[in-house]
Amino acid sequence: MLDAKVPDGPMAEKWTRHKFNMKLVNPANKRKFSVIVVGTGLAGASAAASLSEMGYKVKSFCFQDSPRRAHSIAAQGGINAAKNYPNDGDSVHRLFYDTVKGGDYRSREANVHRLAEVSVNIIDQCVAQGVPFAREYGGYLDNRSFGGAQVSRTFYARGQTGQQLLLGAYSALMKESANGNVDLYTRREMLDLIVVDGRAVGIVVRNLISGKIESHTADAVILATGGYGNVFYLSTNAMGSNVTAAWRAHRRGAYFANPCYTQIHPTCIPVHGDFQSKLTLMSESLRNDGRIWVPRKQGDTRRASEIPEEERNYYLEEKYPSFGNLVPRDVASRNAKEWCDKGFGVGSTGTAVYLDFRDAIKRDGEDTIREKYGNLFDMYERIVDDNPYQMPMMIYPAVHYTMGGLWVDYNLMSNLDGLHVLGEANFSDHGANRLGASALMQGLADGYFVIPYTLGDYIAKAGPAGIGVDHPEVKAVEEQVKARIDRLVNSKGSKTVDEYHRELGLIMWNKCGMARNESDLKEALEEIPELRAEFHENMNVTGSPGNFNQVLERAGRVSDFFEFAETMVRDALERSESCGGHFREESQTDEGEALRKDDTFCHVSAWEYKGPDKEPALHKEPLNFEEVALTQRSYK
Repeated sequence: MLDAKVPDGPMAEKWTRHKFNMKLVNPANKRKFSVIVVGTGLAGASAAASLSEMGYKVKSFCFQDSPRRAHSIAAQGGINAAKNYPNDGDSVHRLFYDTVKGGDYRSREANVHRLAEVSVNIIDQCVAQGVPFAREYGGYLDNRSFGGAQVSRTFYARGQTGQQLLLGAYSALMKESANGNVDLYTRREMLDLIVVDGRAVGIVVRNLISGKIESHTADAVILATGGYGNVFYLSTNAMGSNVTAAWRAHRRGAYFANPCYTQIHPTCIPVHGDFQSKLTLMSESLRNDGRIWVPRKQGDTRRASEIPEEERNYYLEEKYPSFGNLVPRDVASRNAKEWCDKGFGVGSTGTAVYLDFRDAIKRDGEDTIREKYGNLFDMYERIVDDNPYQMPMMIYPAVHYTMGGLWVDYNLMSNLDGLHVLGEANFSDHGANRLGASALMQGLADGYFVIPYTLGDYIAKAGPAGIGVDHPEVKAVEEQVKARIDRLVNSKGSKTVDEYHRELGLIMWNKCGMARNESDLKEALEEIPELRAEFHENMNVTGSPGNFNQVLERAGRVSDFFEFAETMVRDALERSESCGGHFREESQTDEGEALRKDDTFCHVSAWEYKGPDKEPALHKEPLNFEEVALTQRSYK
């Protein structure tokens, strides 16, 4: 049974009451317990630093050469918090409401309300760390708007917010490492989870430099390993981002929740070649001042500057007058695709729309726009070789964030005792669509303000695990990892790992991407196993396992993507409604909006692994809405 462990009482009091009722670990006893934290992004770095400061012995792992290379560094536009500094009507309740509505009523209310509550503390924490948020002339922290909200609640540092926040968390982590309280393991990739008697007690990792297989045990394990967007091959994620840690935990018994929920970001630089390896995000913050449009004439090949105002279709402003260009990401993405599919797209491929700053520059001046977005404009010009101060940007939707992840309860613990999951790696806060600037908020909320309480409650109840690296179960998992690596490295076929990854990504994008239908999903479930079998028979892995071998690294990750992709497609097929980023063509309103089926699908879909080549079992956690009424989303 899925027990979310949501506390009783009024929504606004649940977290406060829960904190008081949780069991505590004496400060002097904390040093007796050890915690493994996998991932050093905002969630992982903040959790590791916080737990270490409290006295726990922490081991921190990342596959990069430095914790500050975690993908959180790529976030651009900002971080939400219900501070109401602009005095425009924001509140904890409004942030809570906007997040539940933005997620199309497919998130757990209690988790979302807690997120809104602690958001106000995150900004104070980060300012104290020296994060250089943008400020108004008088010195107050500045705010800007993001999609899905009619208030300005997004704090930012130009277009580098993720980088600045990560440097704050990284500084806290490295302070603890320098003090000897955190053992930092870089260039280690988690390849399996160690579970003894139903309790997660450690991980098996591969040293990516030496190739050595290592085991590490602890009293609890925290995964903060990000999302699985690279299953599509092309995405805005770093090329190393993968599903392996979460998938291996899933194979050991952790349920995977809502894997079909993928966020397609509307503001990305379009695909420009068959051999492109990743896509580049242009921050949603640009939609504050940029206006999105397409020509009113199909197949119009004129330059944007040659198209007069009356022949420009500002389709978001016309269709959604209340929110305009700041509708949520799923809505903006689907509308861009719709107009391009109709033949109104721009650029050489016809799969782009304009993001135009002409009016903002006329209104505020180029210097003001440069001050707000200069680094983003520079990045665009370097990639596209076009000056966005003079010509509109061309953008198109791309895979960005994944709302699905390992299932966790209110305490952020999976159904496996001792395995806690933070940030994008869990499913808990964003429902079927994440509002912009909420990823950074969730990562820091989980790491700084939730897990320090809930982990203590778990440790106080469970006590020490008492499992060392010489335990027979640890050795057994080690041998299984080595055998899996040997199978991969002994594959000497004729095609590269990247070729197979690209083929898998095309299947996923075409049949489980921005729009899905029953026929395509069923075809994908036939094509993926066939391609997976060919992958294992015909991929070419060069080199040996006992040294630095990036081809082997990618082979392991792609192998897990193949397995995960089947569960993702199966989840999309089973959920025959549309909600947020999951758009089933058979379930839409007359106006083309997502049409939910609350009587049938008002639940979390949590999948249980049953073994290789066996269908997973589906478990359902009902979603109950006490504070926000279930209604059809409208941004008009």
